[in-house]
Amino acid sequence: MILCLTMPSTADPPLPAIPTSTLWDRLAPTIVPSSSPNATFINWGLSYTCKPLVLFEPRTEYECELVLELARREGQPVRAAGVGHSPSDLACTSGYMMRTSRLAEILEINSEKGYVLAQGGITLNALHAALATHNLAMINVGSISDQTLAGVVTTATHGSGLNYQNISTHVLSLLLLLADGTRARCSRHEQPDLYWASLCGLGSTGIILQVQLQVCPAFRLKDTQETVPLDKVLSNFDAIVQSSEHSRLWWFPQADVVRVSLVDRTLEPKNPPTTWLWHSLLGYHLIQFLFFLGRFLPFLNAWTCRYSVWLDRASSVAVDDSWRIFNVDCKYPQFTTEWAIPYENTTACLRDIRRWLDSEQSDPHGLRPHFPIEVRFSDGDDIWLSPSHGQKTTWIGLIQYKPYGLNVPYRKLFEHFEDLVSRHGGRPHWAKAHRLRPDDLRKHYPRFDAFVRVLETVDPNGMFRNPYVDRHIFGKEGEKYGERVFKALP
Repeated sequence: MILCLTMPSTADPPLPAIPTSTLWDRLAPTIVPSSSPNATFINWGLSYTCKPLVLFEPRTEYECELVLELARREGQPVRAAGVGHSPSDLACTSGYMMRTSRLAEILEINSEKGYVLAQGGITLNALHAALATHNLAMINVGSISDQTLAGVVTTATHGSGLNYQNISTHVLSLLLLLADGTRARCSRHEQPDLYWASLCGLGSTGIILQVQLQVCPAFRLKDTQETVPLDKVLSNFDAIVQSSEHSRLWWFPQADVVRVSLVDRTLEPKNPPTTWLWHSLLGYHLIQFLFFLGRFLPFLNAWTCRYSVWLDRASSVAVDDSWRIFNVDCKYPQFTTEWAIPYENTTACLRDIRRWLDSEQSDPHGLRPHFPIEVRFSDGDDIWLSPSHGQKTTWIGLIQYKPYGLNVPYRKLFEHFEDLVSRHGGRPHWAKAHRLRPDDLRKHYPRFDAFVRVLETVDPNGMFRNPYVDRHIFGKEGEKYGERVFKALP
């Protein structure tokens, strides 16, 4: 068991007794100079950027309290941000930003009871390493592990597996720093409304200081992959998806094939993939160059897709630690959109997407999407704003890569896709940009108004709100709340 709990010193005076000038002095070591390039927030996908009024990097939970006290006095909103993985303006603000990268301690690991207590700013990569020393692992993991634990929790991030719920459902309790400066611990049995609202709270219920997360004994996964024609996948869809614990599909629409990944727990020895020539030189650098050329010659995108399928045409088997198999190479910065639809609507939705993309391909001036289209699955849950709330879910994601960080067309492509999946009961991934407003979202989430009531109770003055929350939860419009306000594109 590891114990390294950090708490404010009992010698610290009550916050209201500290003069404002002293607050600034105490926080000075945590402030990123405005002249520093790091004072400008840029998200992981290089798709959104903002310039906070002040960017703080607190080192202790007490310094978080000082930031909130200062914000209350100065009348500024506060937005917490981790590594900025969300491919939207979810973390963006023109007020105070609190980067949580220094709040990344493991506070307790309990192997007997199967949980870890960690500060919210820890990345999943660091969490994996700490758990491994105790022969433990996360139950399920998404495609990457660069995100912070708090970021994963507050957006109901998912992995894949039709009988596995999203990662937020593994949270046993949370310690929040509320807008009034008080701390609140919540769980299914203690302040349950705050708990259910915070598990997909979009950073708006409070600063997530600590997360108590259920974990399990470490395990290995075996990933068996093969390339299959789309028609064969669609005609045997249920059998394929339910043939493994963690099925994943990568659809290459221009080649009309699917890379089927069937992942199961195993006791076999490790056998990680080691093909540098294919996956690094030809499968990374050459494809990025072809995407770059596709900015000027869009017809090359279809050729690049077929070339990529040719590279990965052979079946493969890999065995490794669970998180290494769960994670995949996301390759390049990207624009992305992902929507959750009821599982029973999947084949109809995929057929509609196929007809649409075929029509675009046959049009000399049609849209030319990148690849692959990622298809994953999750079980239903009870989290108020979870896209999997009350239903087994299929997640369908589109990407447009930014070769060498350069912009590519994506708006019309994403709008067509979103309109299509909406007709199949689609709910957007909260970490990703979307166009839905409160009236739309209220139809999808029966506890939407309960969520709003929690926000109005714990943060009546809107300290933790930003244009994203104002736009999608409270329906505020206008230039300040427009979707382009923080976007890197003109």
